[in-house]
Amino acid sequence: MDIKNQTDAMQTGETGRSPIIYKMPLIGERAAPFKAETTKGPVNFPFDYAGKWVVFFSHPGDFEPVCTSEFMIFQTMQQQFKDMNTELLGLSVDSIDSHLEWIQSIYQIEWNGLKDININFPIIADPTMEISNKYGMIHRGETNTRTIRTLFVIDPDARIRAILYYGHKTGRNLEEVRRVIQALQITDLEDVSTPANWRLGDDVILRQPQTVKELLERQQLETDDPNVYCVAWYMCFKKQSIEIAKKLGIPIKRQIPTPNIKKLF
Repeated sequence: MDIKNQTDAMQTGETGRSPIIYKMPLIGERAAPFKAETTKGPVNFPFDYAGKWVVFFSHPGDFEPVCTSEFMIFQTMQQQFKDMNTELLGLSVDSIDSHLEWIQSIYQIEWNGLKDININFPIIADPTMEISNKYGMIHRGETNTRTIRTLFVIDPDARIRAILYYGHKTGRNLEEVRRVIQALQITDLEDVSTPANWRLGDDVILRQPQTVKELLERQQLETDDPNVYCVAWYMCFKKQSIEIAKKLGIPIKRQIPTPNIKKLF
């Protein structure tokens, strides 16, 4: 059975087995495929987004004030996400008709300096809650009839890279969503990690040495490269490279070089 037919079988349950019970998706796993109707027409996920990052998120319901504030901010940031090769894809259990009426309502709202906001990214209608259940968006302890605020960051290989969950009453920090994608993209490009509270242009963490040979090489690198410094043998930093920064549109911070810390080995 090819991938298209496998996807169709998963959608309909026609696999010759008992109905499929979907487990909670996990970081590192492939994003579960689905077909759906959206405010922008049919979508075949993740195939329609091949080669792109995706922010796939659910909201509890249309005409809900917290959701409305989130959608307005998401729309104002849409181009920033596109500049990072990232697309937005929303979902709730409401119908397409409800989504369209809500979009019209949002356009008429003026809030926090924002007005005339036209929601231009697709919103999935999931009235059967099939997709919501497949992605763990229904949390029975909160409600059985609508989704919580779930958000998945999915990479160009259709792998789940980050998951955020919020309750109904807490609006998401969408700047944090952007920061997470920036961090994932730069760590993929440079094979590094990002420290707590990392922002674009901040120093990144080099991979820990795993052998004596790598430890000695790290010592030499710290001596030879003025952009590398260590605060412990296992915790070494690198100033953001101009080449990678340019690829991601990162403004480089001109920092005073950090002096080498006395080696601990």
